Amino acid sequence: MAPEYGATIGFFPIDEETLNYLRLTGRDGERVTLVETYMKEQGLFRTSDSPSPVFSDTLALDLGQVEASLAGPKRPQDRISLSNAKRSFHEALPGMMKQKPAPGEASQPVRVRDGGLNHGSIVIAAITSCTNTSNPSVMIGAGLLAKKAVALGLAVKPWVKTSLAPGSKVVTDYLRAAGLIEALEKLKFHVVGYGCTTCIGNSGPLAEEVARTVKEKDLVAVAVLSGNRNFEGRINPLVRANYLASPPLVVAYALAGAINVDLTQEAIGRDRAGKEVYLRDIWPSQQEIRQAMHVLTDEMFR
Repeated sequence: MAPEYGATIGFFPIDEETLNYLRLTGRDGERVTLVETYMKEQGLFRTSDSPSPVFSDTLALDLGQVEASLAGPKRPQDRISLSNAKRSFHEALPGMMKQKPAPGEASQPVRVRDGGLNHGSIVIAAITSCTNTSNPSVMIGAGLLAKKAVALGLAVKPWVKTSLAPGSKVVTDYLRAAGLIEALEKLKFHVVGYGCTTCIGNSGPLAEEVARTVKEKDLVAVAVLSGNRNFEGRINPLVRANYLASPPLVVAYALAGAINVDLTQEAIGRDRAGKEVYLRDIWPSQQEIRQAMHVLTDEMFR
């Protein structure tokens, strides 16, 4: 990956937590000891009292300023804060329309309604990618969010094509052990395979009636996926706006059914009693995620 960020080589120091990860994921003791010994000899094992390395340049990141974000609608490097996703889509919409709006209309949200579909409707919501779906915390987070949503009676919008394609079969094992696979399936996030799917356009065709409406109304339809590629024309030929998101946000947007819903301020749906439900009502806490992750064992990975 180093050439992708403009470098010839990347130094990746490790610490005790890295060794814990190796043990958890089924590496034997001899391999873990080899890694630890080698990295210490190379000066790449970090502890609290390790000497500070000398860099020609440094970057600082204030974790307190990190916020939920997406990337899109056409490039993985175009970060959009979650709170600005709705406005950003409306700003980008005129440029993505085949039939350009008349002068003076470009700044106005364009709405075309036909069976629930309009500009900004999400027609693909995919938990996918070999990389992001190998992170247990975000996958369990998606499962917990789904479980909370199902408990309240929320459902994925009927025009959204959903899929769950983990990077490893162990994901299915720990989601099942944590009691979360059922909730994901109730929201139509069934396991469709393992490895590359939506990132390389392998989500398959849209439902016939959805595809017909998108073409007839010239709609700018949307895909939200947890992958790492969203270049124009890559996801689906009928989807012009593609956004990268974390697995829990993919589930959330499938419930909302549209990118032009401000998940930080607007309701994501209604519960069985008709009460509005917001993203904050179903977003799992870090404590809930950590507790659910106790089901992971090294035997699963072996």
